[in-house]
Amino acid sequence: MPPGKYGMQEEWEKKGDQEIMMDFLLPTGIFLKFPVSRNDTIKNIKKLVWKNARSEALFSALGDPDAYVFTCINQTAEREDLEEESRRISDVQPFMCVLRLVAREGDRVEKLTNTQISLLIGKGLHEFEAQKNHEVNEFRSKMRTFCEEKAQERQKWPWYLWLKYSFPCDLEPCCSLPSTNSKNTKKIFVNIKFEACDESFMLQQDPQDLPVVLMKSALKKKATVFRSVRQEPKDYTLQVNGMWDFIYGNHPLCQFKYIFSCLRNGQNPHLIMVHHSTISKYQEEQGICNQVYKSRSLSRPPPLPLKKQNTSSLWSINEPFYIQLLQGIRVNADEGMKLVVQAGLFHGSELLCKVVTSSEVTVCSEPLWDQKLEFDINVADLPRMSRLCFALYAVIEKAKKPRGTKKKNKKADCPIAWVNTMVFDYKDQLKTGEFLLSTWPSVPDEKSDLLNPMGTVEKNPNVDSAAGLLIRFPNIRPYPLYYPPLDKVSEIERNGDISIATKEEYIKLKEIMDNKNYTEFFEDEKELLWKLRAEVCNHYPESLSKLLLITKWNKREDVVQMMSLLRSWPDLPAIHALELLDYSFPDPAVRSFTVKCLRKLSDDELLQCLIQLVQVLKYESYLECDLTTFLLERALSNKRIGHFLFWHLRSEIHVASVSLRFGLILEAYCRGNIHHIRGLTKQNEALGKMKALSDFVKSGSQKMTAEDLKLCIRQESYLEALSDLLSPLNPSIILAEICADKCRFMDSKMKPLWLMYKSPWAQRDMVGIIFKNGDDLRQDMLTLQMIQLMENLWKKEGLDLRMIPYGCLSTGNKTGLIEVVKNSDTIANIQRNSSNSAATAAFNKDALLNWLKSKNPEDKLDQAIEEFTLSCAGYCVATYVLGIGDRHNDNIMIRETGQLFHIDFGHFLGNFKRKLGINRERVPFILTYDFVHVIQQGRTNNSEKFERFREYCERAYKILCRSGMLFVNLFAMMKAAGLPELTSFKDIQYLKDSLALGKSEDEALKNFKVKFNEALRESWKTKVNWMMHSLAKDNRP
Repeated sequence: MPPGKYGMQEEWEKKGDQEIMMDFLLPTGIFLKFPVSRNDTIKNIKKLVWKNARSEALFSALGDPDAYVFTCINQTAEREDLEEESRRISDVQPFMCVLRLVAREGDRVEKLTNTQISLLIGKGLHEFEAQKNHEVNEFRSKMRTFCEEKAQERQKWPWYLWLKYSFPCDLEPCCSLPSTNSKNTKKIFVNIKFEACDESFMLQQDPQDLPVVLMKSALKKKATVFRSVRQEPKDYTLQVNGMWDFIYGNHPLCQFKYIFSCLRNGQNPHLIMVHHSTISKYQEEQGICNQVYKSRSLSRPPPLPLKKQNTSSLWSINEPFYIQLLQGIRVNADEGMKLVVQAGLFHGSELLCKVVTSSEVTVCSEPLWDQKLEFDINVADLPRMSRLCFALYAVIEKAKKPRGTKKKNKKADCPIAWVNTMVFDYKDQLKTGEFLLSTWPSVPDEKSDLLNPMGTVEKNPNVDSAAGLLIRFPNIRPYPLYYPPLDKVSEIERNGDISIATKEEYIKLKEIMDNKNYTEFFEDEKELLWKLRAEVCNHYPESLSKLLLITKWNKREDVVQMMSLLRSWPDLPAIHALELLDYSFPDPAVRSFTVKCLRKLSDDELLQCLIQLVQVLKYESYLECDLTTFLLERALSNKRIGHFLFWHLRSEIHVASVSLRFGLILEAYCRGNIHHIRGLTKQNEALGKMKALSDFVKSGSQKMTAEDLKLCIRQESYLEALSDLLSPLNPSIILAEICADKCRFMDSKMKPLWLMYKSPWAQRDMVGIIFKNGDDLRQDMLTLQMIQLMENLWKKEGLDLRMIPYGCLSTGNKTGLIEVVKNSDTIANIQRNSSNSAATAAFNKDALLNWLKSKNPEDKLDQAIEEFTLSCAGYCVATYVLGIGDRHNDNIMIRETGQLFHIDFGHFLGNFKRKLGINRERVPFILTYDFVHVIQQGRTNNSEKFERFREYCERAYKILCRSGMLFVNLFAMMKAAGLPELTSFKDIQYLKDSLALGKSEDEALKNFKVKFNEALRESWKTKVNWMMHSLAKDNRP
């Protein structure tokens, strides 16, 4: 029999504005039934209920509609209070068409805020309460207080500080002028308009002037034209017309990205003079949303007094640490096998003592061990972040093993599950008593170990289906045992033996320190490093990671000495500190020190590595940690950081292992900026509609057309949700009105939606976004982040290679947005359109140059070729360093201005496409003869231009090599993301090789020159590859 269909899911998914019959249960015992429109809001439906109830009995007993709230059973079979009454019934999607009206209880504002947060973060706050977990409750309470206090502080700020928080300046890395062909870069013409005034003035300014100089000129002009009283520039700020982008502060005008791009494109900037009273009005509006804090903060109880901890005894317990393995629950394995549990104690990636294995028991759903597992380490020697890792696996009974197998008897034949738990709880107390650990399914993989110390310490939330292990931590003493703070340790123990080193030892130490690639050490080197640890601190502080890796974390004396030394360690530059956030360095003092070093990052620098900082949150062992507090603090001091922190966390809320941690951080952020909830909810609703449109396009049984999509977008509920929001890709950009006529879907496999928006101030100017559903965009996002970083490093050195690191943001499970680069086309299209057959298209060397000529009349052609040359050099170096694969003429594009850029980064770090086991891409980067043809302006003997191109490439490469460690650290932090092509240090080795880490600049450059010549020599292979791609993609009839 086919499965039955229950509920109204299909009904809600229908398009259009049909009516739907609904039942209403009133608190007076009256039952109503009448049709409502699918697009009706809850507020409207409530009005209809009151209208219909007038003619019924007991109407007078109902009273005020605001005293009641509708409840329904939602799609996840939970009762939901519909506090947010602006939602449409088709968005609520009740399981059945029944709404029950109940009297409101409790604080309405608080309830409404909780509902809004739940809807926004994709996780009900009641789930946190249902945990009944002290750590969760304490974290929520502490973070709520912290974030609400930040919000209250913010409301007291003067207008210009609040402006800096809400609209941080969007700046170029340095204040150099763009190189253009135009001779007159001395002055710019700026179109200035005063708010609420139709008149605009054209002012001539020096690009190096500060904004205050421009405002003085504008006020002088206004006073002259309108004969009004001169006003002070300090009462004004400048806003970019049609954007939430402001121009203020002590930066020259040409350093603002908007003005820089206007200068480059030969356009006049359009700015509005905004009075500070307007900014103060925005601030007051947001303050109204934050009233909820005041009532809460007054009623908060005083904190409980701290209990006196008995801590003196833990380090005196020289007995082996053990646990009791009791039994398994819901274990599923083949009959005729035996079940075994393996347990290991880890500190980061280091095994503290030998792995312990349980006895074998017969397979059943609840296997019983009741066995003591004793570890070869004393309780006194357990480091604070000891992590107990378990693996459950099944082995074939010895007698049943087929003959001739050389496997050892203990070899795991079938890994089943793994789970990790901390030995100390979040309050530093050694755990005692029984714990049921619900496990995570193992991925059968020959290469990997059974234990997974890098994995989460969270239990699997799917308790009903996951296998469980029941263990007991012993009561070693009748009173609680705490890990002692460093203050309790004597001076002698802290410093250890101070030994004098020989001259030879100093030389050897310098050798070790100078080798950037060093991570593996011989025993004698480890001893030397430890002996000279004070020298490392004084002369090689950036090598802290090396010292931490060789510290014996299973030896209490060494740990105490390392922690003591860390207290006097000089702060590291943020670039070096980043590597200490890896899971190999879990100690809380180390992570505190690291976050202290990260505080020096400017807001722009922090944004540049925010993706990575969110990923390494997965390595934290407890909910409350310095990194979380640091990120929240910075997000609540700069709304742009808050915006991207929100989306990086929200995009992974579906991942079970981080859902709780990320959900709690998201809740805390929302509490610290109640007003931001509104804007983020609008973006979230728009993304929900985009997903519905995408599913509609992909699921169409008959051939879908662009007209069907446009029809769908024109529905009232879609037009409303998809218009008037800030772009998740860049919160300065307003997506004002969706232009249904210009929307379409692309013909690639996942049918991405191509959505166009009218600009709020220039009707002919359009903003485009691509919505992708079905592809994981995190790898693209990482690659584009790296290209953006490269561009910043180059610009700081005065090299502008005209890169286009377009916006890309993962917003959910295999969903995300990509910025449309306007006026551009793929090289494949340009070649196809200039050729009669797909086979010859790839070999037409004049196609690109002819296309550029058609788009750039005589005087503009030289500038377009220069743009092409610069960008081609940038992308040659970037794709080589990052090992970007799958390069064909459909994912290399060119703008009409001449800028070349790459798209679709499905393969990187040298993971190139293979066909029949043969590497299809055999060149270090793409440099074909038609690229060279454009660079040489179509003349074969123009070697001067080509040599300039080569120089650009070499200079760009040298600049990146100097920052090699930054790229390696950022990629290493991304191991936590679980991207298929970035899982281990082997993947990062590609980057170390391509950036020639540990080699001199001359050696690195020599190696690059070989690769450059190889790319040029082998470019015919690229052509063949492109021809094959064109033949496969040729859609011509």
